Amino acid sequence: MTGLPTRELGALTVSAQGLGCMGMSHGYGASDDAQSTATIHRALDLGVTLFDTADFYGAGHNEELLGRALSGGRRERAVIATKFGFANRLGEPPLIRGDAAYVRQACDASLARLGVDHIDLYYLHRVDPSVPIEETVGAMADLVAAGKVRHLGLSEASARTVRRAHAVHPIAALQSEWSLWTRDLEAETAPVCRELGIGLVPFSPLGRGFLTGRVTSVEGLEANDVRRTQPRFADGNLERNLAVVDTLRVLAAEKGVTAGQLALAWVQHRGDDVVPIPGTRRETYLRENLAAATVELSADDLAAIDAAAPADGIAGTRYDEVSLAVVDR
Repeated sequence: MTGLPTRELGALTVSAQGLGCMGMSHGYGASDDAQSTATIHRALDLGVTLFDTADFYGAGHNEELLGRALSGGRRERAVIATKFGFANRLGEPPLIRGDAAYVRQACDASLARLGVDHIDLYYLHRVDPSVPIEETVGAMADLVAAGKVRHLGLSEASARTVRRAHAVHPIAALQSEWSLWTRDLEAETAPVCRELGIGLVPFSPLGRGFLTGRVTSVEGLEANDVRRTQPRFADGNLERNLAVVDTLRVLAAEKGVTAGQLALAWVQHRGDDVVPIPGTRRETYLRENLAAATVELSADDLAAIDAAAPADGIAGTRYDEVSLAVVDR
């Protein structure tokens, strides 16, 4: 594999699949910077151009890691996407800020951690309900005018918010969770994005690794792995959801692919404006994920996958109540 197809996020051209870097610093156990850096370099060699991070991941560590990995001439080959909005990156509960002063402050801090002079795609990580989206996006637009940012994005925003934001400045991409077990944006948000020419960037397209079939119990996960506290991995829900993966595994075997590749190919087939960003810090899984970008699925294949993993057949909510409260705003 020497290259990947490209897709458009608004006016931004990127590889058809990106690399989510969060797990290299946050949420899934201990970090391994050397291994993560090698995976980022390999992703570039294999044709990945979109690399996704955020100031929240590892309280800045992830941006620093990505910046170092893309130094030494690699920066020009990469599209760097990062996010802001969680103002207390080390605190709980989450404090979200979208005021103009914080937008400027957060951007400058991210530029410094990344070691770059501009951010290719700058997302509002979560919407601040106390600040009109027009103020937030207006301040983000000022960053574009100043040359600090090239394109703007939103994350986990509602259809109404997306429309209001796009009226202030073109939004290139909406990043939201989208997979066989999280399909919330399909009813309203995705259609609005398509009406406005906004690309869709699904995170956790493998259901936090669950749809690969490699997670059968939380007991084997590290103590600080976020999946230990998520409802879909809880007793009762876990067993029901594993039955879905078992069915996917049978369908995948018929196609000569893994369950994870089948689930990821399903996301890739949601449309030419869809660029999933599966995360991994291991080259083996990187290669497996990238192979899914070119898996062909027929209409019958897609129907069989939908029947195996119906939207209403997943047990448990995707987040706990605190995290659910800050999405789709």
